[in-house]
Amino acid sequence: MGRTIHEVSRMTGLTSRTLRHYDAIGLLPPSSTSPSGMRSYDDDALVRLQRILVLRDLGLGLDAIRQALDLDHPSTTAALRQHVAQLETARARVDRQIAAVQRTLTALEQGADLMTDSMFDGFDHTQHADEVVERWGSDAYAASDSWWRGLTADERSDFRDRVATLNEAWVSAWRDDEDPASTRAQDLAARHVAWLRSVPGTPAALPEHARAYVLGLADMYVADPRFAANYGGPEGAQFVRAALRAHLDA
Repeated sequence: MGRTIHEVSRMTGLTSRTLRHYDAIGLLPPSSTSPSGMRSYDDDALVRLQRILVLRDLGLGLDAIRQALDLDHPSTTAALRQHVAQLETARARVDRQIAAVQRTLTALEQGADLMTDSMFDGFDHTQHADEVVERWGSDAYAASDSWWRGLTADERSDFRDRVATLNEAWVSAWRDDEDPASTRAQDLAARHVAWLRSVPGTPAALPEHARAYVLGLADMYVADPRFAANYGGPEGAQFVRAALRAHLDA
């Protein structure tokens, strides 16, 4: 027996409006619809919805999720095993961060020396060096890495504070249902681009590459859960991407 849209809403925390939107874009059609218009979801639909939520939390946009689910997979179980592997990778990184913070907390509580060789395990900005080199070249990575390592502790702290403030402003605008083309969102987009240009060695500092670089990053914000988390999750990242695209097209 199928579940009603209201039951699915209670089970998942998704609003009925979101579920209807998923139907409208072909992402999650109901298994059946009664003459009165009541949607019903069977087990197959619920499995598909679970996969949608997994991929969404991993940072994929709705269009990318629909394309991924509509591909011919060997089997649903094989696809779910792939999702489990992706989630385990994300969990492993979070576990490393938790362990690092716990070690710091224990040391502070006991008055012991900090384990500086491991206290930033899971947080190191250089852990994605291979990705940066692959996307933007070794020169770009070397220049930005040299700049970062050359900053004082206070300068690094100030930079992180600027980024955190900008990210919080993005999340606030998204949660306020701001239009990506609004003045508020476009002001944030301008600040965002200015921030990117402030990092030496990045393509954002080069006029001929700036547009492609910013658009590429905007796509990464949506596709990669590590970035999407900075903006409140996948939907927040989609808002940031839309605002940046509007800014660059203005």
